[in-house]
Amino acid sequence: GLFLIRDASLARPALSPNDDRPTDPIMASRQAAVRSLRLLAGGRSSSASSSSVRGVPPRALNYHGGNNARAASSSAASSLLGGGDAAAAAAVSSSSSSSMDAGRIRHSTRRHRHRHPLSARCAPFSSGSTEDSSSDEKAKGDEPSSSSSSSGGPEDHTEMVNKETLEFQAETRQLLDIVTHSLYTDKEVFLRELISNASDALEKLRHVQVANEGATVDADVPLEIRVETDELNGTLTVTDTGIGLNREDMVSNLGTIARSGSKAFVNELAKSSETGGEMDASRGIIGKFGVGFYSAFMVGDKVEVRSKSAYKSEGDPAPLVWSSTGVGGYDIADLNPSIRQDRGASVVIHLGDSHSEFSDEKRVESVLKKYSNFVNFPIFLNGNRVNTMEAIWAHDPKEVDDKTYTDFYKFIAHAYDEPLDRLHYRADAPLEIKALFYIPSFHSEKYGMGRMEPGVSLYSRKVLIESKSPDILPEWMRFVKGVVDSEDLPLAISREKPQDTALIGKLRKALTRKFISHLTAMARKQNDKYRDEFYKEYSFFLKEGICQDYEFQDQMSKLLYFETSKTMAGALSSLDEYVSRCAPEQKEIYYLCAPTRELALESPYLEAFERAGREVIFVYTAIDDFVMANLEKFEGRALVTAEKSDIDLGDAEDDDDDKEKEGKDGKEGEGASSAGNAKLTGKEATDFCAWCKVTLGEKVTTVKTTNRLGSSPAIVTDNESGAMRRMMRLVDTQDGGTVEGMPLGAQQLEINPRHPIVVGIHGMKGSEPKLAEVCLSQIFDNALVAAGLLDDGRSMLPRLNDLLLCVVKGAQKGEGGEESAAPATPQEEEKKDPESKEGKDA
Repeated sequence: GLFLIRDASLARPALSPNDDRPTDPIMASRQAAVRSLRLLAGGRSSSASSSSVRGVPPRALNYHGGNNARAASSSAASSLLGGGDAAAAAAVSSSSSSSMDAGRIRHSTRRHRHRHPLSARCAPFSSGSTEDSSSDEKAKGDEPSSSSSSSGGPEDHTEMVNKETLEFQAETRQLLDIVTHSLYTDKEVFLRELISNASDALEKLRHVQVANEGATVDADVPLEIRVETDELNGTLTVTDTGIGLNREDMVSNLGTIARSGSKAFVNELAKSSETGGEMDASRGIIGKFGVGFYSAFMVGDKVEVRSKSAYKSEGDPAPLVWSSTGVGGYDIADLNPSIRQDRGASVVIHLGDSHSEFSDEKRVESVLKKYSNFVNFPIFLNGNRVNTMEAIWAHDPKEVDDKTYTDFYKFIAHAYDEPLDRLHYRADAPLEIKALFYIPSFHSEKYGMGRMEPGVSLYSRKVLIESKSPDILPEWMRFVKGVVDSEDLPLAISREKPQDTALIGKLRKALTRKFISHLTAMARKQNDKYRDEFYKEYSFFLKEGICQDYEFQDQMSKLLYFETSKTMAGALSSLDEYVSRCAPEQKEIYYLCAPTRELALESPYLEAFERAGREVIFVYTAIDDFVMANLEKFEGRALVTAEKSDIDLGDAEDDDDDKEKEGKDGKEGEGASSAGNAKLTGKEATDFCAWCKVTLGEKVTTVKTTNRLGSSPAIVTDNESGAMRRMMRLVDTQDGGTVEGMPLGAQQLEINPRHPIVVGIHGMKGSEPKLAEVCLSQIFDNALVAAGLLDDGRSMLPRLNDLLLCVVKGAQKGEGGEESAAPATPQEEEKKDPESKEGKDA
C-alpha cells in the first residue's frame, strides 16, 4: 500500500562516484527497492540511499511514523523481495532508526503551501501539521541551503558534501539507430557480421582448449557454424559451438554498443605473449569494432541470443536468453527448458516483413558464399556444407597443386576457361598481405561487351571486405582476377571499405610493381608465351597503363612489342631489341603510324629511312600513337615520328645534296627545268614554293622543298596524328558533336623538286594556270591522304573527274595528230561558252 508523489521541482542528485551498487540488474533492482522502502519508513542510513529517492516530495514521506512505520516498511520489503531477502528488509528497519534525524529533508513554507492535489489521499505518510511546517522553516534557516553555488563565489562558504563526478555517455538508442540504419551499405552484410562473430567464438574456444585442456565442457563437440532458415515463421538462426556467453558477457558485450569482446580477447593474448604466451589464436580473430552484432536489427524486428557458456562450473547452469527489439533496451532471462541449447550461442532473428527474403535458403546461400566462403570453420546451411572451397592464398605456394589453383580460379572468377598464368604473392610491407592473381586466357572487352569491372576482391582474415575493389589495383589491371588478403588492413567501422587511403595507395603500388615484375620475367623466360598469348590478348591494357600510370612507364615500356620495317610480317620486336639493332650514332627511335603494314611500307614518309638504312617501328592504332607520344623517351633515346620535319638521316641527305649540286653544274638558267632534266633549280624551287603558298592560301602555313622524298611529289610534316584525329572525331560525334566541330588546321607542305609532276606543274603554271592550280590542289590532298588527315575523300571526286577528262581529251588530240596542248577543264569550257551549258541543260 505505498503511494509516491514525484515532484519535478526537486533536483535529481547525481550518482556518487563511490556508489558500489552491483552491476547485476536483478540485485540492483532489489537493493533499490530496499533503499526506497527504508526512506519511506522514515530515514536514510547512508549517502548512497539518498540517490534512491530522487524526486520524492518530503510531504509524501512520514518522518514521525516511528517504529510502527518502519515495521510496516520492513514487512512490505519482505513481501516485495521474497523470503530470501526478508532479513535484509529487517536490517533496513533497524538501521533507519539511528539515522532518522540525519536523513530528514527540509523544505520551505512556500513549498508546503502548494500541496499536491493528491496529498489528501496520503494520510498514512503526511502529518498535515502546521507545526511541522513552521519547525521545518525555522530549521531551514539554521542549515546551509543544498542549492548553494559551487562555483567559488562569495556566498560559497560551506564544504560540498557527497560530491559526484559524471561522465558524458552516448545516447544508446540513437547510437543503436545509427548502427542499424546508417552504418552499412548493403543489408545482406548482417549475415557476414554474424558469421564472423561465430567464427571468433570458435577461435576463442579453440585457444582455450589448447591452452587449458579440460577447462571447457563438451570437448568432443565439433567446432562448426550452422545456419537455419524458417520461411514459415520468418526466422533466421545462426548457431555456433564456440565459447558461449554467461550473464556478465551478455551485459558487457551485447548490452554495450561498440565494445568488442574479440578485441578484448586479442588484447589479453597480447599481454600474455609479453610473458611468454602464444599469439597464434589472434590471427583467426575477425571482429574489432563491437558493432557487427547490431547489424541484425537491419533485417529483424526482434533478435534473441541463446547461449550456454563453454567454461566448466559447479552444477549445470541453465542456458540464458538475451532478447531485444533494438529500441534501446534488452532482457536477459533463463532459457525455457523446452528449448535446447548446447555449448555455444544461437542468434535468432525474427525477420521483418520487408526482409523475408533472408528466410529463403537460396538467398542465404548466395550471401554466405559471397562473404564468408573462406572462414576457418565449416558452415552448414540447413544441414548442407556451404564453404567447400579453401582459402588457398593463405597456403604456401609449394603446397598447392595446379588443379587446385585452376579450380580456385574458376570459382573466384566465375570462369570456365583455363588461366593463362598466375601469381601467388606474399609480402610483409607496407602490410602483411597475401595475394593470388590470375591472368585469364581471354578478356571480354574485345567482344564489345563493355568495360570490365575490377576483378580482384579485398579480404581481411579470409572474410570478404569489398568485392571487385577499385582501390587495390590500378584501372589498367582490371583484367586480372584474384584476391588480396591482409590481417591488419585498416578498415572502416562497417568493414566494407579500407580506411587509410595513403596506406592503400602504397599497397596498390607494391602489388602493381610485383605484377609488372612477373610479366617481365615471363617475357624473358617464356618469350613465345608472352608474345603469342599474353601480348596478343592484353597489349591494349599495357598501353593504357603506360598512358595512365606514369610511375611505372619505364618498366612497362620494356613490355611493348611492335612490328618494324626490318621484321617479317607478324613478327614482333621489343624496344630493347630495336635499340640493339640501331647504329651507334643513331640517337632517336623512329616510328610510323599507318592502318596496315602494306600502307606503311608504301608511305612516302618511309622513303628516306629506307635509303638511309634506318629501321622504323610500325604502329597501327590510335592508342599506339598515343603511347609513343606519352613515352617520349626510351633508354635515353627520343621517340620521333617519321612525319616530323628536319629529321637528320645523315648520309642520305648528303647524297641528295651532292646530286643537286651536280644538276646545277650541268645546266643553269631557265632551261634547267626542261622535261629531260626533271629537276627544279634553286631559283625555280623558290618561285614554285611562293606560287604554291599563294594558290593554297589558308590551307598551308609554309611551303618548302625537301630532299627526303623519292617517288612522291609532296608530304605534309609536323602535323597532328591522323589516327588520334580520327579517334577524337569519333568521340566528338558520339558526344553529340558534328564533323565541322574539328576543322583541319593549316599544314606545312614539303615539295620534292626532282619529281616530274612538280617540274611539270611548274612549267604549266604560266601557260595553263587553271589546270596547274587543279593539279596542285590534288597534290595537296594526296599528301593529306598519306598523312591520314583527309577527313572525307569524297571531296576529291569532282576534281579527279576533271583531271581524268583532261587526260582523255589530251590523248584523243594526240591520236588525231594535233598538238597535245593541255585541254581545258569542264569548268573553263563553261566559262568560255555559257550558251553551250544552257544547251546541254535543255
